[in-house]
Amino acid sequence: MPVPLSLPTCAWGAPDASRRALLVHGLGSNGALMWRYGTALAEDGWHATAVDLRGHGTAPRALDYTLAAYAADVAATPGGPWDLVIGHSLGGAAATLAAAADPDWTRRLILIDPALHLLPVDRDAVRHSQQDSFADTSVEAVRRAHPHWHPNDVELKSAAASQASRWAVEQTSAQNPEWSVLDAVPRLGVRTHVIASDPAVHSIYAGKIDEAIAAANPAIGMSIVAGAGHSPHRDRPEETIRILREVLA
Repeated sequence: MPVPLSLPTCAWGAPDASRRALLVHGLGSNGALMWRYGTALAEDGWHATAVDLRGHGTAPRALDYTLAAYAADVAATPGGPWDLVIGHSLGGAAATLAAAADPDWTRRLILIDPALHLLPVDRDAVRHSQQDSFADTSVEAVRRAHPHWHPNDVELKSAAASQASRWAVEQTSAQNPEWSVLDAVPRLGVRTHVIASDPAVHSIYAGKIDEAIAAANPAIGMSIVAGAGHSPHRDRPEETIRILREVLA
């Protein structure tokens, strides 16, 4: 079992709120980029905590960047048991492993276009995307690449790319040559729902592994954010939050 790191956090909502959520970002991002979820949950009476994953943001650096290591960190984050965990991409894989290992860790799990099993074509797309992010981390470069994003997302994505360890991001791919947490899916006993991106735009989940997930655990539901790429909370934030609220209701 990997030794967990203490992860830095940011939070939204009243500290004494009765419902508590943990937000786990994707590869190359940071906790602050989960602000859409944090803001919406806080408006609905939750307290939401987002972590910077190891090697990202201001989190400690390490040598181990296996999916198991990421999972150990989020499982050990103070504040649980959680009423809800939301994990995007890499964060979805880490949260799936943590929830499968400990059924009391969270009462609900929502996975945002989660990286539960990456096909070779998706690994190539992730690698090229990260290379582009590190090539120019300026606000101007992010705005050119994503002119429809909210200014907060543009600024935060620029900051996240500047903060993240390029070596850590590269090692996350290298140390997980068989990127898959499919064996954990049948062991998910908590209410789980996937909010997937639109396969007509780009999704690493819908249209690729969703049928395998449904077969492994028929209790897992799925919604698709039409017109959104891999980060629906940045591409189609209003629709993504609408679906989130419907699922939680």
